[in-house]
Amino acid sequence: MHKIKTFYFNGQEYYTNDVIKLNDLLKYFNYNSQLFVIEYNNFICNKNKWKTIEIKNNDKIEIITIVGGG
Repeated sequence: MHKIKTFYFNGQEYYTNDVIKLNDLLKYFNYNSQLFVIEYNNFICNKNKWKTIEIKNNDKIEIITIVGGG
């Protein structure tokens, strides 16, 4: 049995006892991965690693939106 984990996604606190990959979390919240980058525990996370990173206790995940302008 897995222990309950607390993690933070865009400043909101969440709890789970499931094994969740970063990519699955983004799909759950219906994010279009072409329009942002991920800050994972204060570091920009390479998109190639999203499928392998498992959410752990006290992880902090932030969506950084790409904004264009002129």
